Amino acid sequence: MKFVGAHVSASGGVENAPLNAKKIAARAFALFTKNQRQWVAKPLTDESISRFKSNLERVGIAPEHVLPHDSYLINLGHPEEEPLQKSRNAFLDELQRCEQLGLKLLNFHPGSHLKKISEDESLKIVSESINWALEKTSDVVAVIENTSGQGSNLGYRFEHLAAIIEGVEDKSRVGVCLDTCHTFTAGYDLRSTELCEATFSEFEKVVGFKYLRGMHLNGSKTEFGSRVDRHHSLTQGHLGLDLFRFIMNDDRFNNIPMVLETIDETIWPEEIEMLYSFIE
Repeated sequence: MKFVGAHVSASGGVENAPLNAKKIAARAFALFTKNQRQWVAKPLTDESISRFKSNLERVGIAPEHVLPHDSYLINLGHPEEEPLQKSRNAFLDELQRCEQLGLKLLNFHPGSHLKKISEDESLKIVSESINWALEKTSDVVAVIENTSGQGSNLGYRFEHLAAIIEGVEDKSRVGVCLDTCHTFTAGYDLRSTELCEATFSEFEKVVGFKYLRGMHLNGSKTEFGSRVDRHHSLTQGHLGLDLFRFIMNDDRFNNIPMVLETIDETIWPEEIEMLYSFIE
């Protein structure tokens, strides 16, 4: 079964996110559990936690189909000790917030080497950062999002994801979120059924579908292999709809949260409906 939704607002409190998901007929959703552009946030209140859980149950969305996203400031592959520890502390806080809310996943960008160390060195630091945080928490899975490879960002090759996973001690608590825009702009073509089959076969070979814990479904404003991250609506841009038909009819994408981060939230209900209409 497919579980499609969008990255909804948690304005006014995390407890509002499930209700906002319901408004667009989502069966899954993403949210920020704190302001994504600030290092420090007020702790979640007992009331917010309780209301979040009750609202989640009320709208009929399972915790396994919620894919929280951590702060954009965090860089778990940072080459310098002090900012690295700051990122690790912030990541730990994000994991603990998920634990409090009863959520099972935390999506994050792997980080950046900032052109100060090699990719391999930075990837190793990311794994060490994950290990450090997982030791201090329980249950929540660290879900690595692939990237476009813009600037000095890690995670634009499937081999990067595999290297991070290889360095994580508890393999049961690490996974991957594939972003369709990022995959395409990183140089994996997805513009036809045949190309989708080839790309996802490579993902299976290098990483393995057993690690796929979520998807971000986005069109791309920029061209194939551009290494530039600019999302678009599903029916616009350079990707086309064959990819989304493929995903909606492939059992390898069952039972995971599939989240729209497309640019026009006013048409999210139509995009969700369109995706389900692709199921044959």
